[in-house]
Amino acid sequence: MSANVIEASGLLKKYGDHTAVAGVDLSVPRGEIFSVLGPNGAGKSTTVEILEGFRRRDGGTVRVLGTDPQGAGRAWRARIGIVWQQETLLPKVPVREVLRHFAGHYPAPHGVDATLELVGLTEKARALPESLSGGQRRRLDVALGIIGGPELLFLDEPTTGFDPKARRDFWGLIRNLAEQGTTILLTTHYLEEAEALADRVCVLAGGRVRALGTPDTLGGRATAQATVSWSRDGARHEIRTDEPTRAVAELAAGFDGEVPELRVHRPTLEEVYLGLIEEADGGDAEDAGNGGNTTVAGNGGGERTEALA
Repeated sequence: MSANVIEASGLLKKYGDHTAVAGVDLSVPRGEIFSVLGPNGAGKSTTVEILEGFRRRDGGTVRVLGTDPQGAGRAWRARIGIVWQQETLLPKVPVREVLRHFAGHYPAPHGVDATLELVGLTEKARALPESLSGGQRRRLDVALGIIGGPELLFLDEPTTGFDPKARRDFWGLIRNLAEQGTTILLTTHYLEEAEALADRVCVLAGGRVRALGTPDTLGGRATAQATVSWSRDGARHEIRTDEPTRAVAELAAGFDGEVPELRVHRPTLEEVYLGLIEEADGGDAEDAGNGGNTTVAGNGGGERTEALA
């Protein structure tokens, strides 16, 4: 059994003259939370839909759980779980019965009550889905995604529209799933979400991987210079340095007491991400000027089908 749940090499997808995915290489080891970031039109959705088996690629090789998703059958689909960005349309029956129905489609599902407990919906087992709050509905979507006991769970923008407390509560659920051995591929627009949850982060832009690493090291973040700033005589001063501790010590020696408005800043994940996107935009514009392809969002008119239809 491969240590990597996902392996993709040279992944390519075109829509006419437009290249949505332009040679993406990815590997995701078993048990990892792997986050994919990128602006709209970066190729995220197309890449993930290829990995899920809902979209055909035009080039490259892909193995998910050791199988090419493009020709995978029902047994393979029972090994993955998907939580769509849109809420699942459900009948007007109690939450427990909804889960019981979905569990019947899988060869070795999780127990219904155990799943309800895992997602924090035990007290809502007899409630109708339409009576749940937004956060509770999202937990029910996760329950539907994991009821089959998946080895790999795809989460597509799972906390869109959540307030800050609900988002952080939901993060606890995701960490719990990962601790129980589920490999998770997370797409999100919330950089703090990727930083809080992901073992590694991949930034896609223009259909290419622009950076890949841990949230702390992405894009050279760990070794980037720090900015030390302070105030003196009503004016703001700053220096950039590889040795912020020494710089602060030297500053402190020149003041009688605290250094006014002292700040030490290293690049945030957001700053690194925006820099990568701006760099990608510049490169893509240059490619276009030289006759290269223009990158567009990869929806392409394809259709999803239910995983167990």
